[in-house]
Amino acid sequence: MADSYIPYGGYWSTPFAKWQGALSHLNSVEFAAHVARAELEDRDIEATSFDTAILGITIPQPKSFYGTPWLTAMIGADRLTGPTVSQACATSARCLQNARCEISSRTVDSALVVTTDRTSNGPTLSFPNPSAPGAQPASEHWIIDNFSRDPYAELAMVETAENVARRWQITTAEQHDVVLLRHEQYGQATADDSAFHKRYIRLPFEVPDRRFRKTAAVLNGDEGIYPTTPEKLASLRPVIAEGTVTFAGQTHPADGNTAMIVTTRDRAREMSRDPGIEIRVAGLGEARTEKGYMPHAPVLASQKALDDAGIALDDVSAIKTHNPFAVNDIVFCRETGHDIERMNNFGCSLIWGHPQGPTGLRAMCELIEELVLLGGGYGLFNGCAAGDSAMAAIFHVNDVA
Repeated sequence: MADSYIPYGGYWSTPFAKWQGALSHLNSVEFAAHVARAELEDRDIEATSFDTAILGITIPQPKSFYGTPWLTAMIGADRLTGPTVSQACATSARCLQNARCEISSRTVDSALVVTTDRTSNGPTLSFPNPSAPGAQPASEHWIIDNFSRDPYAELAMVETAENVARRWQITTAEQHDVVLLRHEQYGQATADDSAFHKRYIRLPFEVPDRRFRKTAAVLNGDEGIYPTTPEKLASLRPVIAEGTVTFAGQTHPADGNTAMIVTTRDRAREMSRDPGIEIRVAGLGEARTEKGYMPHAPVLASQKALDDAGIALDDVSAIKTHNPFAVNDIVFCRETGHDIERMNNFGCSLIWGHPQGPTGLRAMCELIEELVLLGGGYGLFNGCAAGDSAMAAIFHVNDVA
């Protein structure tokens, strides 16, 4: 099978904004199309030049029933279609896997992957219930109810983190040490007027109004990131009585979108901002761990991705994780022996938030840019997802020194 590649600079992200923040008024599909149209124009790439598109979205929006065909029509490619993917927090990696399979099988030559979500103003769904008194409908708040209970494990997501903390004897203090470290690493990305973020995020970012006619606000970076100190962390109580995970030890819901082009080697060179930088999708893996132990699943998925790429963890130069809980990184390092300080440089979802669908893809953008700064090498992304599952991806960047 043919390999799949990513053009250098053929990816972008919005800043992520806090729950009910600066992006909460925007339909996430319309917003993703608005951003993609501008970013493709900036790169002199015609929307009609793609063979397929993949939309990743986990939270229903008005008119999102029409999925990818609606998205592509809004970016000026009304003959372009493709699947709409929803796999909770693994949506980004699954979209990448779909694109990789299409490219590798030579079904298509180029795919545009767009991931987007708005956790703010999430929908409440009503389901018919003819057997209820007066046929009263059953209802579900898409975000809050599903965060609060896995229908199989019958646990809230934070309880899966507590299960892992209990089994691996991870204390609140150890989690807070990781939180402080991750905040420090995020500071590397905002240093020098957010020089690292500007490698893949357009800053300052103009937030459109609901009709996309004028600018409603301007973001100079991610919204909702608050500095902390050991003293502030020590004052926090666990979310669950007699537990270990505090609000600081878990990520926060957010809004935003991220996109990436996946294509052949030749097409990647044509679309690249620097043809001398070659980015290859080298491996992917998925796994599901024991019921109720979600933060452990990335350990298993990572090994499968490494096996797919034909390398070992020692061959990896950089690691990025979707870590909704600090315990994710701790258990990964306990199980693999990796140094917890040698991963998540420049930030991670624990700090910049979790819009679900685009979370993983933003981490992948940062992983690629870190590998470029290192002069090349292998990079590993991993992240857990609802249902005690996880996906992982391996990228290889050619030596650009």
